[in-house]
Amino acid sequence: MAENGKQSDAVMDIGSVPEAINWQARHCENAGAHGTAMVVRGLLALEESEAATARRIFGWSGLTLKDAMPLRINGGLHNLVLSGEDMRLSDVYDGRVRDQTVADALVREVVEMYDARLLPWLDGPPQTNEAGRSASLMAGLLWLAQHVEPRFEMLEIGSSAGINTMMDRYFFDLGGVKKGPAAAIMRISPEWKGASPPATSPEIISIRGCDVAPVDLQDPEAALKLKSYVWPEATERMGRIDAARALAKERAPDVAAQDAGTFVTQALAVPQQKGTTRVLFHSIVWQYVPADQQQAVRDAVTRASNNAVAERPFAWLSLETNRETFQHELVVRYWDGCDAAGEKHLLANAHPHGAWVEWLAS
Repeated sequence: MAENGKQSDAVMDIGSVPEAINWQARHCENAGAHGTAMVVRGLLALEESEAATARRIFGWSGLTLKDAMPLRINGGLHNLVLSGEDMRLSDVYDGRVRDQTVADALVREVVEMYDARLLPWLDGPPQTNEAGRSASLMAGLLWLAQHVEPRFEMLEIGSSAGINTMMDRYFFDLGGVKKGPAAAIMRISPEWKGASPPATSPEIISIRGCDVAPVDLQDPEAALKLKSYVWPEATERMGRIDAARALAKERAPDVAAQDAGTFVTQALAVPQQKGTTRVLFHSIVWQYVPADQQQAVRDAVTRASNNAVAERPFAWLSLETNRETFQHELVVRYWDGCDAAGEKHLLANAHPHGAWVEWLAS
């Protein structure tokens, strides 16, 4: 973890491919994903390879870690195992291979054998749609319900497969505060640190999202790709994807194929129902939104906040990485046309995949 803002920016701005691979491998180790760390570190063995995938990795143009390049190709390698097409790396992921030299040789063999199949995995960032993040988002709604109309119209950007747009169908245990259907197949119960969130009664009356390339949970191949980006050590996360697929089969999530700027601009221009709070939300996606789209979102938020009144408040809820502390922060701002004028409220720090939440708000 970075000790200060300058160091954390330096981490995200790493341009050296070997340095970025080593940093990502250490990050995996620190998260307990030792097999994934060995596979990621094994990418270093590709530096002299003539495979097209290897040449693209070591000729990477851009900020290697901000682009999540090592995790893009790890998704492709994991996909070979999950699909059963090539099981050799399963011994590394599962910890049966502990010699890095052996892992290096396996990674190079697999990449060179499946070069054409793996190359497209470098085209886009990992689709890490994670239901565990909804723990923080729901906790944010519990807090917001103290301050604004507790009936929420929810709008998400970067929805991927729309897993978090189904959070109204999940059961949550958040530091002893229980919300959602008791019989829900998706059960979210992170390790809770600090005080419990307020035991309010928020109601989600609608929830929809957008993504430039939505993932169809009902498509087996697309769902397998989503699983491929999950580190294989995280078996609980795998189970949550299966639960999300079952819920999507009952009722598909509402995810539009749109960029963030267009979606937010259009959605916030629609007249808001009296007695509801409109909430824009997102999690671990902002860094992937192009600068022009970020500005379009900010412009739309400015217009919406200027139009907010007590009977039609507006809020912006996010779980994103703070570039100065490298913490994943749950932050909310809200406007009601009266006393609330968009002050930033830091509610919690959280694990990026939902394993724990540290509640900070009073």
